[in-house]
Amino acid sequence: MKSVEEQLKIIKKGTLDIINEEELIKKLEKSINNNKPLKIKLGLDPSAPDIHLGHTVILRKLKQLQDLGHEIIIIIGDFTGKIGDPTGKSKMRKSLSDEEVLQNAKTYEEQVFKILDKEKTTIKFNSEWLSKLTFEDVLQLTQYTTVARMLEREDFRLRFENQRPIYLNEFFYPLMQAFDSTAIEADIEFGGTDQRFNLLSGRTLQKEIGKEPQVVIMMPLIEGLDGKNKMSKTLGNYIGIYESAKSKYQKVMEIPDELIVKYYTLLTDVSDENIKEVKSKLKDENINPRDIKMDLAREIVSLYHTAEEVDQAEERFKMIFQMGQKPKDIDTINAEKENFDLIQIVVDKGLVSSKSEFRRLLAQGGVKINDKKITKEEFLPKEGELVVQIGKKKFIKIIVS
Repeated sequence: MKSVEEQLKIIKKGTLDIINEEELIKKLEKSINNNKPLKIKLGLDPSAPDIHLGHTVILRKLKQLQDLGHEIIIIIGDFTGKIGDPTGKSKMRKSLSDEEVLQNAKTYEEQVFKILDKEKTTIKFNSEWLSKLTFEDVLQLTQYTTVARMLEREDFRLRFENQRPIYLNEFFYPLMQAFDSTAIEADIEFGGTDQRFNLLSGRTLQKEIGKEPQVVIMMPLIEGLDGKNKMSKTLGNYIGIYESAKSKYQKVMEIPDELIVKYYTLLTDVSDENIKEVKSKLKDENINPRDIKMDLAREIVSLYHTAEEVDQAEERFKMIFQMGQKPKDIDTINAEKENFDLIQIVVDKGLVSSKSEFRRLLAQGGVKINDKKITKEEFLPKEGELVVQIGKKKFIKIIVS
């Protein structure tokens, strides 16, 4: 293993908060002295089927710890996922069915190995222990927190102050996540800054039952394509792990210039020295930020695709955006004339986030069909081969028959 100082330097890069660093140093020293890897935990609730680049900020950090020789344990919340983490929500999440949870969990299990070493990663489902708790066990668990403590969470507090309902099962979520830490005896738990309360609940529970508390390491949340909101599938501002190289490349080129350095820092393997060069270039008025962003796109896409796919993605981008040509590989789908809903198809395929967005673009002249600008919904064609263009960069061919 590397020395404590070397490991600490790697761990701290890009992190926002460590609670607490002194404990982390002691754990690393103990790990080296006993030649025993630390147990590093990350919990994932399978509330949606796709992992996006926002998730990879933590996964990439876990890979670094894996390379340092530590044990990575991914807890897939097939049990907690039935409730869903209420963090940041103004109302209770809709409960998922067993089938939805299991299907999403299977997808997550596959996607994490795009980054982590499968042979060195342990995947566990928290139903393994949570489903076995008796009602008496649950009552015992509740004695380690209070209603006042729960209301310290900003989202719960705001709902309480605004007289919006808070359901008791939502209070159990942090307790269940905390119990996961005790079940696997986690040394370190990773999460985003929005998970602070849940992560600290794990420390508290471990202390209460006489176990060594886990160190909590929080990574920054990364903004999505809009440059304002956290990357989220719900908001449609995400870049998915399973998207094609062409789609990833194009989406990276959509981010605001202000996010270039952050994306380089959190989503690539580029060294600190090279990132300093990027910062310097961005200050140079003679260098177009677009060119820097193209380098960024190559760096990100190359982590998930072959060199040939990266080259093709870049050529496609140049053809569409720099030469104003249509792509040769427009996605094509077939639709039945009887039930044809062009707007719904465009939404389902991710060209727009909602029907209201499509109608707004329509009114603004941002929609073309077969090279003809359409500005009113009643003029949308309902049959034939339709090449739909949204803005300058999004295309789809729909064959209606």
